[in-house]
Amino acid sequence: MTMRPATHTKARWRMLAAGAACMMAATMLQAQDGGGDNGPAQAVTIPVVPGQAVNHQGFAVSPTPQKMTLDKAGRLDISAGVKIRDKKKKFANDIAFLKQNPDGPRLDINFNPKTAVRKGVEPRSGAYRLTIDKDGIDILGYDERGAYYALQTLRQLAQSPAGAGCVLPYAQIDDYPDLPSRGVVEGFYGTPWSHEVRLSLIRFYGENKMNTYVYGPKDDPYHRNPDWRKPYPEEEAARIRQLVEACRASRTDFVWAVHPGQDIRWDEEDYHNLTAKFEHMYGLGVRAFAIFFDDISGQGTDPARQTALLNRLQKEFVKRKGDVAPLIICPTDYSKLWANGGPDGALSIYGNKLDPEVRVFWTGDYVCSNLTKETLQWVDSRIKRPAYYWWNFPVTDYARNIVMQGPAYGLDNTLTDKDLYGILSNPMEYGEASKIALYGVADYGWNIKAYNPMDNWERALTLLMPQAREAYKTFAIHSCDTGKGYRRDESWNIKTFTLADWNDAKASALDEELKRMRHAPEEIRTKCRNGELLREIDPWLTQLEALAQRCAKAIDLGRNYRTGQDDAKFWEAYRENLMTHADSTAYAAHTIGSLKLQPFYARLMEDMGKGYLDRLADDLGLSRQTAAATDTPRTDDLGISLHTDHKEQALKAFDRSLSTLCHLKGKLSIGLSQKKRACIVLAGRTGHGAARLSVCLMRADGSVIAQQNISRPYTYIALDSETSVIEIEGDGEIYEIVTG
Repeated sequence: MTMRPATHTKARWRMLAAGAACMMAATMLQAQDGGGDNGPAQAVTIPVVPGQAVNHQGFAVSPTPQKMTLDKAGRLDISAGVKIRDKKKKFANDIAFLKQNPDGPRLDINFNPKTAVRKGVEPRSGAYRLTIDKDGIDILGYDERGAYYALQTLRQLAQSPAGAGCVLPYAQIDDYPDLPSRGVVEGFYGTPWSHEVRLSLIRFYGENKMNTYVYGPKDDPYHRNPDWRKPYPEEEAARIRQLVEACRASRTDFVWAVHPGQDIRWDEEDYHNLTAKFEHMYGLGVRAFAIFFDDISGQGTDPARQTALLNRLQKEFVKRKGDVAPLIICPTDYSKLWANGGPDGALSIYGNKLDPEVRVFWTGDYVCSNLTKETLQWVDSRIKRPAYYWWNFPVTDYARNIVMQGPAYGLDNTLTDKDLYGILSNPMEYGEASKIALYGVADYGWNIKAYNPMDNWERALTLLMPQAREAYKTFAIHSCDTGKGYRRDESWNIKTFTLADWNDAKASALDEELKRMRHAPEEIRTKCRNGELLREIDPWLTQLEALAQRCAKAIDLGRNYRTGQDDAKFWEAYRENLMTHADSTAYAAHTIGSLKLQPFYARLMEDMGKGYLDRLADDLGLSRQTAAATDTPRTDDLGISLHTDHKEQALKAFDRSLSTLCHLKGKLSIGLSQKKRACIVLAGRTGHGAARLSVCLMRADGSVIAQQNISRPYTYIALDSETSVIEIEGDGEIYEIVTG
């Protein structure tokens, strides 16, 4: 739902852009260290990641339990196996992490609402008590889901570093989820997940106590127009059935969503088309449904008709079936950014007329925004029920050059199930790489008050890539920010600086991080055992190494610049460290380090380039050009006139910015409206050898004074007093021309 389709009006686009620009949290970090990474004119603010890493002393359980007491002085050794008594015969497929031994300590697994409540278990789905003592292990769930979650906690304890060899501490854990629904909505635009990735994620949901998966990929034609009315073809239907079965094994509700609004006809024929599609999905095992009216235009946006449809389906399909969950609706007005909050608005119509059992999605004040009490109070008062929060994080369908690997934060720690029914994350099209954020969503929805974003992120790194944890952390910490819209903190472990406030200590510290960045990709590629995750992030690993290399070279150049190294040698090294068009294209496609490191590189190179040109002009007795870097220079101010078919391109050779260049293929004629004594040409063909350029000095009558080849990147040309025209011809890249 984050990328607006072409069917929407330009006004809605402008509202979205305006809202994205305003998405700032109360606690902010200025994205400038020691003078500013982006420069004063481009300073941005982003929310700081709250929390801190915690020493769990080798026993980490996620989601964070509501109450966990560990007695590490007492230990139960189950390394030889346990005697399992599965009283309801429901968990044979969930205990593979344990050895079975008829002579081992007992493991009793049971669930029963009445017994659980009598023994102090919280009376809600998913609640459990797990006891480990000298007599063995007891699991009592409020329901089957609760007992299953207790097994996940037991598995985590058994696999924790301090529980190596399955030697467990004595423990009592009383646990339950804060929110009824916690999970994922596959609702992004772009390439849908593969079947294998979906199955992997479903296992992940169960292992981390998430209980909801809404299937609604925007690019599935049988989910939305043009084919939502048609049944799935046999092969695709079989895959849906497998997903339903996998969800059942992970105690996760599979919710199939239909997106009919763009071409729905409010008539009996389309009502029967919809119920027929629901019957088709019911036959595949689906027992929960959602209807999306997001990102549409036309008659499908009518909230009164939407309400009437949902109410009729609740009565004639959901309640008649008896085993189908209440419906979920995604409104057209799913964000406060454009919602009509008045009594005649869609949300108020829902509140007054929609069956109270129907759940209503909400994305917050903006399409991508933080979860706050204020936004929930606003929407809940209108829909007259706790909203169902659709969190557009870590989705990147609006910033497809980013792979989000940062912490899941921006979630209010004071909320309860009175404020919201549940939280679902809309992830990236990179399913495996989304797990780092989903680990946070699972933790938050389970225990809101205890949620610690930074600690959760640190634990997620270990879970997802234990073989190369530190290398993965180095990668992830520099791949967090979108660069636009919903901004996220990034590279918080480093301090950058500018040429003007050069700091040797900061430079040395940054060099150490850059070394880690250069080495991380190889270590990850060598040690990562998740092939799909590696495939997803590999292009960004390449850019991580390239970014580290150019930042390190920029720091070395800065040291040399400050010592006044030979100009010709400096230019050679400087030119080699400029990004080529291919470099820039590759970086734009797979961007990393965009908040601090790339701006640091660009600013440092820009400042050294300006200073170098000034110093070069001073050393040769030339007057400095007056144009500021990146400004379009006026030829009158420069005392020249240009004659070329590509004047705008040629002006890049006079803008006093070495990061821009003129790609010359042909002839550039420079008329000297003022007498000049010398000309310096900085040229090259980075990655392709020397430029093939020649220069010709001419009098006003067109006669030639002198001619020479530009065979070096750095060329000084003395001008005769009669020189009126400088002609440069050939095939090459001209970074800058200094005349004076």
